[in-house]
Amino acid sequence: MVGAKENKKSNFKDIVNAIGLPTLIIGVFWVILLIAGGALGISMTTLMSDTIKRAGMNGILVLAMVPSIQSGTGPNFALPVGIVCGLFAMVLAIEFNYMGFGWLFVSLALAIIFAVIVGYLYGKLLNAVKGSEMTIATYTGFSISAFMCLAWLMIPFTNKKMGWFMGTGLRETIQLDAVEGAHILSNLWRFTIGGEKGIIIPTGMLLILFLCCIIVWMYFRSKSGVAISAGGINPRFAQASGIDINRNRIKANVLSTVLGAVGIIVYSQGYGYTQLYNAPLMMAFPAVAAVLIGGATASRAKVSHVLIGVLIFQGLLTTALPVANQLFEGTDLSEILRMIIQNGIILYALTQVKGGGK
Repeated sequence: MVGAKENKKSNFKDIVNAIGLPTLIIGVFWVILLIAGGALGISMTTLMSDTIKRAGMNGILVLAMVPSIQSGTGPNFALPVGIVCGLFAMVLAIEFNYMGFGWLFVSLALAIIFAVIVGYLYGKLLNAVKGSEMTIATYTGFSISAFMCLAWLMIPFTNKKMGWFMGTGLRETIQLDAVEGAHILSNLWRFTIGGEKGIIIPTGMLLILFLCCIIVWMYFRSKSGVAISAGGINPRFAQASGIDINRNRIKANVLSTVLGAVGIIVYSQGYGYTQLYNAPLMMAFPAVAAVLIGGATASRAKVSHVLIGVLIFQGLLTTALPVANQLFEGTDLSEILRMIIQNGIILYALTQVKGGGK
């Protein structure tokens, strides 16, 4: 009997270790909220449709965490660096009067070019501050957001679809309907499971997410990707093996910045608007929380962690709002819940780091 109990305990511990304690807790909490939502009469198909849509919108931004974590620089709290590259690319595409898929392709092309340049400079910065990457990354993200607030006001854009009705500068929120870019990927090959009121699948947006996931997955199985991971796991051993750690860290942060730039374009078209000024300021934190919920740590991350984490985290946020409104009318507990979970998960992950994630 004693041996059987010990085996059950060990099996339970193995399951918890395999899934991850944060993933298990948040996943169970999400299931409880779904059950509560069903009991309160909330449409389950609507909740699942919104969850899939939000997961597709945020997925590439969460994927941007994988290269930086694998390289040993930790979660990319400087995600706004890549985001502003994507925002600037979208604004330029609107300025040049591109429409529809032309606007989308030009935005993606410009975003990648800008992100490669800025990501290289950011990688050089991180190599100069080894041991304090996450702190420097946070301040870099805040600084670039503040700097771009000046840029949005001072750069002489002339397109009336973006400017204020009086004075100079760009509006805080730019509608993408004006360039036929709103939901352009979300509506591409979209279909519904379970009839007209069933679960909506934004096929085009999900295909872009899966394509980016496959690219990252394949890259980290190439010679260059393995070298980046080796430098992140054991930098001294990697250096002794002849691996150029500094160059690989730059490569990883360039890739992370590019994914951030592409991710904000996918996010914006799904949202239907482009938000400037302080909008990118805190966007790194939900992305970091999502990848950590998926089972990643501050020193190891995989594409599977991204897909699991973004689905659970966005599902939780999507479900919590209507359930909280039904249970506690006149309150906004869902936002409080989001902040507790998001920052609590980040804090938990950072307490598990040993030796700065090296």
